[in-house]
Amino acid sequence: MAAVSAKQNIVFALCKYLSLDPNDFSSDLGSDVKSLCARILSSSGNGDVQVNNKELMKWIEFTEPLLENSSVTLQSLGKLNEELITKSVLMGGGLKLSVADIIVFSVAHSSVSDLSSSDKAKLPHLLRWVDYIQNKEDFGESFKKIQLEKGQCIPSAFKSLKKVEDSNAKKIVQGTKEAISKEVELKAKKSSDVEKVEAPSPSQATPDKRKLPEKELGKAKQPEKEVEKIDEELSVSLLKIQIGHICKAWKHPSADSLLVEEIDVGEAKCRQVVSGLAKYFSPDQLTNRRVVLITNVKPGKLRDVMSEGLVLCASNQDHSIVEPLIAPDEAKIGECVTFSGHDGRPEDVLNPKKKQLDKITPHLFTNDQGVATFKNIPFMTSAGPCTSSIPSATIK
Repeated sequence: MAAVSAKQNIVFALCKYLSLDPNDFSSDLGSDVKSLCARILSSSGNGDVQVNNKELMKWIEFTEPLLENSSVTLQSLGKLNEELITKSVLMGGGLKLSVADIIVFSVAHSSVSDLSSSDKAKLPHLLRWVDYIQNKEDFGESFKKIQLEKGQCIPSAFKSLKKVEDSNAKKIVQGTKEAISKEVELKAKKSSDVEKVEAPSPSQATPDKRKLPEKELGKAKQPEKEVEKIDEELSVSLLKIQIGHICKAWKHPSADSLLVEEIDVGEAKCRQVVSGLAKYFSPDQLTNRRVVLITNVKPGKLRDVMSEGLVLCASNQDHSIVEPLIAPDEAKIGECVTFSGHDGRPEDVLNPKKKQLDKITPHLFTNDQGVATFKNIPFMTSAGPCTSSIPSATIK
């Protein structure tokens, strides 16, 4: 009985997605799931191509245990969760929704809906995928929306770096702390040595001061102040970098190279951001994915469209590959990225005249492990470092 109900779900969802009449396939419910799907797909425009697609057939076969044996449900959902670690959807290079997603979703929906909160917590990538499909496709009352906590539904980047493990991140942070500690000790030692060599005796102090006019004394101190000011301007702590979730994306009305995104950063209202990503991503590919963005840039119009942030992207040397930075799945929407040793307060709004961003971004890059860094210090969140699938890349 459960198998028949699941097949009905497949028929309804697949027909809705392909704009077919589900009543035309009511007599096929007695067929096995492969034959049923093949029959529906053959009725669509490019059905013959899809029926002969080996990857699609693999996913149709994946649903069979879910139809026949409820005891393997959690195990099967676990495998699906693992598959979705490195992709947003099942086929199309992990970027574009396909019939495979619709078929697996229609079978897995009831099982996911019945999971306990503790079991759901173990399947974050599966939940993100479910949430994406149920918001992307309108199935009406046939598939009741699964209510998920915001923290569970994390958009996955199309190439998440599984190899960047927590242990590596900890080593990087630890190494950074040690380097900073040594640098501080070295500066303290140099300062002490300078004081010993240059400090005049009381008898010498008075003549020296008399020889140097006040203006020249002021000039002698000026370089030190300038160095402190330059260091302050170059500190990444001036930037307010947050984790965001792209709720919606569309083409810029008057610029082919630009896209406009509506991004949730945990505020009362989503921010509108204009990005030069049209050459690399479609609006659908960006929708429902996590990004890392600077939120204290001065709002301004780009080709007559207001932009209230800057999405940080990694790029290879010739800029043929560009992608938004990948935030850890467990990082909270709106949380600020931190940098060890840089604890200053971000500017409320960056001053374009000071060109602070221009001075900081040349020091942003990914290391050979794909971890996003500022001067080798990782972009850290509560769930680990931000990453990219492009190692040794520039970040802008």
